[in-house]
Amino acid sequence: MNQQPKLAEEISKMEYEPLLPVEKKLIVWSLCLGVGLLFVLIWVSYTFFPGQ
Repeated sequence: MNQQPKLAEEISKMEYEPLLPVEKKLIVWSLCLGVGLLFVLIWVSYTFFPGQ
């Protein structure tokens, strides 16, 4: 019938693999960039589109 393995079973079979240093750097850079751009967006909205 349906002999395809289920996702949960496949994930439980996987071994733990720690993050590589370059992956950690990419995560940190993307988080910092996201937070920085969020502050830029807030500043632009308050500067150019002030609320009443």
